[in-house]
Amino acid sequence: MTPPAWGLNTTAVHAGRADLTDLGVHALPIDFSTTNPLPSVAGGGDAYENLATGGRPNGTHGTHVYRRLWNPTVGRFEDAVASFEPMTAHGDATQAVAFATGMAAITAVVLSRVKTGKPHVVGIRPLYGGTDHLLEHGLLGTNITYTDVHGLSAAITNDTGLIVLESPGNPTLELIDIREVARIAGDVPVMVDNTFASSILQHPLELGATFSMHSATKYIGGHGDAMGGVVITSAEHAGELRAVRAITGGLLDPMSAFLLHRGLPTMPIRVKHQQEHALALATWLTARTEIARVHYPGLPACDPHGLVGAGRQMLGGGAMVSIDMAGGFDAAQRLCARLQLVLHAVSLGGVDTLIQHPAALTHRPVAAAAKPGQGVLRISVGLEDAEDIIADFAQALE
Repeated sequence: MTPPAWGLNTTAVHAGRADLTDLGVHALPIDFSTTNPLPSVAGGGDAYENLATGGRPNGTHGTHVYRRLWNPTVGRFEDAVASFEPMTAHGDATQAVAFATGMAAITAVVLSRVKTGKPHVVGIRPLYGGTDHLLEHGLLGTNITYTDVHGLSAAITNDTGLIVLESPGNPTLELIDIREVARIAGDVPVMVDNTFASSILQHPLELGATFSMHSATKYIGGHGDAMGGVVITSAEHAGELRAVRAITGGLLDPMSAFLLHRGLPTMPIRVKHQQEHALALATWLTARTEIARVHYPGLPACDPHGLVGAGRQMLGGGAMVSIDMAGGFDAAQRLCARLQLVLHAVSLGGVDTLIQHPAALTHRPVAAAAKPGQGVLRISVGLEDAEDIIADFAQALE
């Protein structure tokens, strides 16, 4: 049986482990080597050229040369992640490229497009605050136009090299029709930050996107102990990203690759259970008068086009919930202080429930016009019993 015939859970358990039997091991090995033996001067030079320009090790260029260029532990993780979204909308096989952080991954995508001579980026808000700030800052030579789907066609120019979106959006979980964006974009590449949905619930490449980006720190790792970013794309674009990574030194470190790969086998189970708990919490929160609005893609009111409910895009509402406190900033601040089980901290996708104030933290650098409201709180729902999560919010609200 070949990997394309595997179901989701089997893929999660076995992907990226094809060479373990030949190595004579069962657990994932970790290669910490920073340099590697060279077969000869000419052979080493050829291998260096292959890796530095975006290639992968092969029979001809087997040596890894130097860890900034390649690492086998990272390579196994990349193969595993790529198997979750094996084909693009055009039928192309995919590859994954792993980076030290999610921001390093986004930076590499942007740089690869700027290099083509098209520095204009169109962003569809809301986006993660770091992404928004990076694009608006101009550090990478970009100029940015923000719009919504209705204004996308008019925003695209001859210099547009990339369209960036996030669905569900961070932090208020707006849903963007990825297939419609790809249709309007035409030949302009589309990058989707798929961190909130994860590959368990959404496959952007099958919907027409060019790049599916994840902060692997979140649901992929799932335990809050490893940081990384990964981009899944076609082989051609993956080669371009590996070349950028080799130049900028953004390769994921082996220990983090091991921990993130170890998180993959349980990701389907974790995401599905967390999603059940998120729906229970969101439903309960809608009845609370202290909360002006609950944002959750699994609620019909938050999914007017059936992207979740009709299964057109996502296979469920995910495990993120946002709330807008009726009492504004003061009420949001008091709630965070009074929660006992739920941890007040940034990040998301781990086994425990977290809450944070986006305007003060993750979205602090975002322009005032696009910053989340002062009463908005973002909740990453964990694996605790749903009844206990709800009980903690009940005592804090009361």
